[in-house]
Amino acid sequence: MCGTDSPASINKGSLPSANGNGTRSPTCSSDRVLNLEQGDPSVFQSYWSKMEDKCTMVISGSQLMSYISDFTTLCWFMEPEFQEAVRRLHRVVGNAVVDDRYIVVGTGSTQLYQAALYALTSPGGPEPVSVVSAAPYYSAYPEETDYLRSGLYKWAGDAYEFDKNGTGPYIEVVNSPNNPDGTLREAVVTNRGDEGKLIHDLAYYWPQYTPIIRPADHDNMTFTFSKSTGHAGSRIGWAVVKDKEVARKMSKFIEMSTLGVSKDSQQRAAKIMGVICDGYKNFKSDELFFEHTRRVMAERWERLRQVVDRNQVFSLPKYPKQYCLFSGELIEPYPGFAWLEAKEKEEEIDSQKVLRGCIKVQGRTGSRFGVAQKYTRVSLLSNEEVFKEFLERLSTIKSMTSNGH
Repeated sequence: MCGTDSPASINKGSLPSANGNGTRSPTCSSDRVLNLEQGDPSVFQSYWSKMEDKCTMVISGSQLMSYISDFTTLCWFMEPEFQEAVRRLHRVVGNAVVDDRYIVVGTGSTQLYQAALYALTSPGGPEPVSVVSAAPYYSAYPEETDYLRSGLYKWAGDAYEFDKNGTGPYIEVVNSPNNPDGTLREAVVTNRGDEGKLIHDLAYYWPQYTPIIRPADHDNMTFTFSKSTGHAGSRIGWAVVKDKEVARKMSKFIEMSTLGVSKDSQQRAAKIMGVICDGYKNFKSDELFFEHTRRVMAERWERLRQVVDRNQVFSLPKYPKQYCLFSGELIEPYPGFAWLEAKEKEEEIDSQKVLRGCIKVQGRTGSRFGVAQKYTRVSLLSNEEVFKEFLERLSTIKSMTSNGH
């Protein structure tokens, strides 16, 4: 779920323009706001441009016309090819246990988040179940949790505060690696017996962002196609679920809300995941997706840290190296977002306003993530032109309090 950021707040002056290929290229003129608030993963587009022949598929007018994929299965709208591709990809990467687990497909991980909340709280009790996540938590959790005004569940804020003061049944959302700060997370609410249930949002638990320290083996895990491969426009996500009844309820939620998930998107996702897995079967170095994308993210972080170290206005988190089961090496994380903290001692400093006012860069303020506004999240997932422009603008900031800011 944390892989999805609504485009509703995009500044109209920074909207990209269409090119001849039907895609859009951002305008980077210095008088326009550079919007780095959303996590739109165009960073991997150059890789997929080289793989177009392998990923192209043709769907005829008579194919995939039915709602139904297999009515004998629990998730009857899931294409068999998609389910097999998901299981195969996780086995190749080693980031999640999928054997003897149920797979549920959704229209992105946002829908699966709602489906999981429904499944874990229905048929309901006298009071809504509290939903919490440790701050800084993903900024969309509060709105997504309360959007339907469900009587089954309600947003209850920071899991650390709930651990100290909360009572009653709860759901803790564990986002790992965490969006916004990139850290690997565990549940923080303790000593509650069987009152609590967990949702593990693992949108960024892929080798280009973080070491794969173990195969995740939790009761309810959600993943998204947008952050694993970069294909956000396909709107595909999936959950890996241990309990059959929870998986059934999640499937029912998706059935009732959208009557299933696009078969076209499922087939495309299966094709692309198959291309990734085939690369590791054949071990052709120029076709290995995760090695290529990890190099891209590592290079971006190196360039960013150089700029931040020079201007001494912001600081960035330090990430320890850990052994990665996928690469077989000690490596450090390279998150999809920069979690910038203002070094200025002034408590009320709003680093988002500084970025917007001084260099016309739109980030997302820390207050949206349940922490102080001296923090700002900035996306590192844009294309190279936008990222280069961001670094150039960031290098011009000299002081938080200059120019009236």
